[in-house]
Amino acid sequence: MSTLLSAKSLSHRYGTQLAVNNVSFEIYKGEVLGFLGPNGAGKSTTMKMLSGNLAPNQGEIIINGYDLLTEPKQAKAQIGYLPEQPPLYKELTVKEFLSFCAQINQIPTSKIKSSVDTAIERCGLTNVTKRLIANLSKGYQQRVGIAQAIIHTPAVVILDEPTSGLDPIQIKEIRHLIRDIASEHSVILSTHILPEVQTLCDRVQIINQGQLVFMDTLAGLSQYMKSSSLLVTLNSPPNIDQLQNISGVYSVELLSTTQFKLHYQPDNNPSEELVNLAVNQHWQLTELTPVQHSLEDIFMNIIQQESATEEQA
Repeated sequence: MSTLLSAKSLSHRYGTQLAVNNVSFEIYKGEVLGFLGPNGAGKSTTMKMLSGNLAPNQGEIIINGYDLLTEPKQAKAQIGYLPEQPPLYKELTVKEFLSFCAQINQIPTSKIKSSVDTAIERCGLTNVTKRLIANLSKGYQQRVGIAQAIIHTPAVVILDEPTSGLDPIQIKEIRHLIRDIASEHSVILSTHILPEVQTLCDRVQIINQGQLVFMDTLAGLSQYMKSSSLLVTLNSPPNIDQLQNISGVYSVELLSTTQFKLHYQPDNNPSEELVNLAVNQHWQLTELTPVQHSLEDIFMNIIQQESATEEQA
């Protein structure tokens, strides 16, 4: 698997505040890496360092074989970057702006037209090439922003909150575009929208208080917290103490007079014992459903666990 970006031991301070603390990771050709974290966690600072807009206080960034600190021109030529606020010259038409972007990315004059045409086609801008960017919808402006990021066919495309503020139809279109881009580039997607991660990403990393606290595939993230709760409805329920005494159950949540949520150790599922007791003692079991954890649940669990560990240290 070809490594297109390698970040090693990145740190950055704003005065006395350590915004990013010893962050290391890699991204491989053809994948989308989701970069998650709560507000103020260090996501945007990391994105700025990776794109060459902010120098790290320490660490190393290698992009497609070039060191961003010692070979900045060569390394930056391998990067496409869309910040949260797209860097657009709104008094230009779409075609004028992308032609300008091709020039500043040092695309040879003979190839500018084909590069612009390709970016326009890939980003679905064919019908608006002669319109002023200022007169486009936010969704189309975002497309123009992505087009400028890929016009020079970089190895790595960095997108910071690319669907922020868009309507549902625009979000769907931009997500489809990002997935298409990933087929030829590597994409780092910084976002706080968790469904976006489920839809787009191959791997996920979570940053909290400047440190990476989780790195795994999307499948690995989903497996991080297996269901460890059961939703149970008993028409003739026993008292809560009897449910609490079932092997593996460590707490019982009373939802109504007949419905309970049983929390248990993940490696000690009490379902079988519960069913046997319900039959033998005539509890009239009518529902036994594993409680599925959402990606939001998993995300919050990781953040809270990390915070609790820091408080104990």
